[in-house]
Amino acid sequence: MNLLLIGVPVFFLVMSGFAIVMLKLVIEEEKLARRIARAGGLSVAAEDKDDQQPVHIRIIIGLGFAIARSGLLSAKTLADLRHTLRMAGIRDQGALGLFVGAKLLMMVTLPAIAFGMTALTSLGELLRIGLIGGSAIIGLLVPDMVIQQRRKRFVKRVEAGLADALDLMVICADAGLSLEPGLARVASEIHETHPAVAQELTITSNEMRIGNNVRDALTALGVRTGLDSLKRLGSTLIQTIQYGTPLTQALRTLSAELRQEQLTRFEERAARLPVLLTLPMIIFILPCVFMVVGGPAVLKIMAAF
Repeated sequence: MNLLLIGVPVFFLVMSGFAIVMLKLVIEEEKLARRIARAGGLSVAAEDKDDQQPVHIRIIIGLGFAIARSGLLSAKTLADLRHTLRMAGIRDQGALGLFVGAKLLMMVTLPAIAFGMTALTSLGELLRIGLIGGSAIIGLLVPDMVIQQRRKRFVKRVEAGLADALDLMVICADAGLSLEPGLARVASEIHETHPAVAQELTITSNEMRIGNNVRDALTALGVRTGLDSLKRLGSTLIQTIQYGTPLTQALRTLSAELRQEQLTRFEERAARLPVLLTLPMIIFILPCVFMVVGGPAVLKIMAAF
């Protein structure tokens, strides 16, 4: 047990030293890349944007990219992490580094805090080791929980604005705009009210403009987010292009289906309200009713005795 308690801070020191070394390597690599960019006359707008971030955020991002480039994580794991972040609507260049760096920082910081707190108490060695190990597990899971909450909010925002976007696409199609200019125009129009939907439509429009295969761009619309509604939109547009069916009719049908699904979800939530109110009524309302109804009788019985 004593060896384990001694090995915990040693492990923290080794991990911190490894992180500092890898962070220095990443910083030197970024400096070299910036010098090459300046020598080639390239734009440094992205560099100025990165410099505006707080120092501690840049340190965490650099630490995360250091871990990603060190080979500790496989290529498949990194691809899955990028896809998870994209499904949550996070598409910044430093998102992966921030996520990995936050996981490592939480995994090291929380056990260190737990070790310091348990060292001041008279807990048993097994309990101390369990608390330190549990804090490390919690540190690994906290960033995933944050991403899951971000994913839920992103899904709600997309589902709330997709039907309105389809109505605008119908108007653009009736006005004579083709698919790619229509997507770009709709994205610009709903950018203020539904930024999540506008972001997805903008990415799809750019992919259609740059690439040659429209089918791949529309398929990526659903794969990128993992939402069934966007997958249906992509498949509907692909079938419209492939078979030459009227675009406006297909969009109107899909918009009506999405609005009906939203109405169904609202009705389900309303139907759950009586069940959810049962427990608060039992706890807070029924005792008051019993006191009002049975209180006088209890007082009379007490007075009789």
